[in-house]
Amino acid sequence: MTEVRPIITPLAGHFKLSSKQCPQSPDEKEEMSRVPYVSAVGLLVYAMVCTRPDLTHVVSTVSRFMSNPGKQH
Repeated sequence: MTEVRPIITPLAGHFKLSSKQCPQSPDEKEEMSRVPYVSAVGLLVYAMVCTRPDLTHVVSTVSRFMSNPGKQH
């Protein structure tokens, strides 16, 4: 660990996600149901475990919205 270089996490500080960004109307929920959000989060988990431990914070952040993701998520 003596030769390790620090890195910045891939999630920018201004990038804020909240439950206010989740779909509210049935039309928005229907539109988002066609987006493969869970698969994308699963791919991030795979990348995090196998190759990129620096993605842990990003995966934690986006996985909070798996039950009701919005366009911003």
